[in-house]
Amino acid sequence: MNPPTPTRRTDAASAVAIVGAGPRGAGILERLVASAPELHADALAGPGLDVHLIDPYPAGAGRIWRHEQSPLLAMNSMAADVTMYTDDSVVCDGPIVHGPSFWDWAQDLRDNGDPEAELGAELAAELAEVTASTFPSRRLQSHYLCRVLRDVIAQAPPGLRVHIHRTVATALTEDGGTQVVTLAEGAPLRVDSVVLASGHLDATPTDDECALRDRSRELGLRYLVPEQTTDSDLSVIAPGETVLARGLGLAFVDLVVLLFEGRGGRFEPDPDDPGRLRYLPSGEEPRLVAGSPRGATYHSKTHYQLLGGRPPLPRFLTPDATDALIASAGGRGIDMTTQVWPLMAKEIGWGWYHELVNGHPELVRLGWDEFAARYQGLDWDSDGMRELIEAAVPDPLDRLDLNALDRPLDGLHAPDMAALQPLVRARIAEDLRQHVEPRHTPHLGAFVAMLSVYSETTRLSGSGVLSARSRASDMPWWQSFFNAVASGPPGFRVRQMLALSRAGFVEFLGAGMRVDVDAPAGEPGAQGSGAAGSGAQDSGALFRATSATLGGADTVTSTVLVDARLPDPSVARSTDALISSLAAAGDIVEDVLVDDDGAVLRNTGLITVRPGDGALVRSDGRVHPRRFAVGPHTTVKVAGAFTRPGMNAQSLRYNDAVARAVLESLPATPGSGRAGGAAATTAA
Repeated sequence: MNPPTPTRRTDAASAVAIVGAGPRGAGILERLVASAPELHADALAGPGLDVHLIDPYPAGAGRIWRHEQSPLLAMNSMAADVTMYTDDSVVCDGPIVHGPSFWDWAQDLRDNGDPEAELGAELAAELAEVTASTFPSRRLQSHYLCRVLRDVIAQAPPGLRVHIHRTVATALTEDGGTQVVTLAEGAPLRVDSVVLASGHLDATPTDDECALRDRSRELGLRYLVPEQTTDSDLSVIAPGETVLARGLGLAFVDLVVLLFEGRGGRFEPDPDDPGRLRYLPSGEEPRLVAGSPRGATYHSKTHYQLLGGRPPLPRFLTPDATDALIASAGGRGIDMTTQVWPLMAKEIGWGWYHELVNGHPELVRLGWDEFAARYQGLDWDSDGMRELIEAAVPDPLDRLDLNALDRPLDGLHAPDMAALQPLVRARIAEDLRQHVEPRHTPHLGAFVAMLSVYSETTRLSGSGVLSARSRASDMPWWQSFFNAVASGPPGFRVRQMLALSRAGFVEFLGAGMRVDVDAPAGEPGAQGSGAAGSGAQDSGALFRATSATLGGADTVTSTVLVDARLPDPSVARSTDALISSLAAAGDIVEDVLVDDDGAVLRNTGLITVRPGDGALVRSDGRVHPRRFAVGPHTTVKVAGAFTRPGMNAQSLRYNDAVARAVLESLPATPGSGRAGGAAATTAA
């Protein structure tokens, strides 16, 4: 059977394809719409510009934020902290286009619209209760994102047409400079430039994960490999059985929601302590035993606003400081620990102490002007810095402790699981208290500073000046630390997990979790026996878990292990047909970190792109002039596809840079024969 013939538009318009129509793809579209009148004016006045959005999931929301998911799943951002639009804080080359934040949209729909007609009865009821500090459901966020896309399309200048294709892009080839995008359904699209914006890419398990999966099957055990929790088949977990979970991040939070509330359990105020929750079981839930390297849940999101105003950022790790580091690298490579971390930590401290001194002057002994003047002249973690903080901040609880934030269970040891549980709960509960009580708003000051730091570390990482060892170890540590502090769950989720723990349904293993497969010698499926077991019940095989916190003194066994996290990024193992075909052709390349002696330190699995604009780097080292990629699957990591208003957000600035590069890559004179395909009619 011959492949379908690529269709051409008879008006020979310029054309762009965006593969992935979730928030990242929609964000790129918004910036294309904003800058097209400036950078592609002649085409808009003539044959026009066609933009094709390609995604099997609903455009605007995409896979992660689609409406069709459990109504129990919530965002980990407050209603007032979500926007898709630029504002006056954003420094970018494209025009600033104001638009409603989630909170603006919610208020307007509630006050001036018909929520039930637009959202349905269930979400209309949720909308009625939303406040600026509410953590809305993902289904409600789905409607906001779809509204944003509709508005962006409606605001497109004359001559710019948006076409939505509810399907999968399976290949990308080239025909005389024209980019041909093959679709699972419909004729291929002939376009000038392509942006890959698919978000987190699914991947087959690693070799180690495959080995564990295969051995588990042989022994009759159940192992759930890393994947999107919302897509996992949790029906294999039976009521009442013990389940081991590796990972305490957001994927674990989703796992808890789906296994407990999702199976009919309920929470209510604890009559013995109204500030706590009590769990009412349904009888369908398992017992969950969880651990991770840190051993505690991600830090709760803050539930307050800054009292001392936004700290003046960046102050130490500024763009100029980053430029100086890049210029000084030479052939040696920048060591992140010694050359960059002192500036990063000092910046985070600046955000913390700006909020402490200005928002809580009663808690300090110095005014801001004096404190700031002395702080600026001191190195981070120097004797002078410690003396200043100890003199100015009498309560140690008000002093920034980055080590405690990074390793919340440091110093904690227990002889067995029973003794460990109240100790871990106490630390999680104290952390929650500090993230919800306005007495502790310096946590938010540090978070705001971390966003600023993240922007500059992204530039450093993408510039190629960091040493291979820093990129292989220091940057992954920083990403993990940032996620633990900045991407935690809402406070109500932490309260629910504490309630489940008190009820005995969730137990914590502690820090330094270790899992082994225990198949008794001589039993079928035992390691080295060469025989396949007929089942865990027959072989006696078990997963056995312990932790450094327990010192190996106690273990927990189970026949089920869940790796509660996303798959590691990988081009080589990607299940995306388009990515696999590009990799096979050498049109994209994985980022591999090689030490000075030639030893491979780490294969990041990320798609290599040019830092400034996301242009794809090919296997021969050249940059493709008309292919771009943006998102967590690339070497340029930006903090989220949407952002807080008023933050000069990196994601918005980067969307702008990529979109303008795309527009500048288009033919200067339309009519070259590179034309878009027939437009789909799927509604946004």
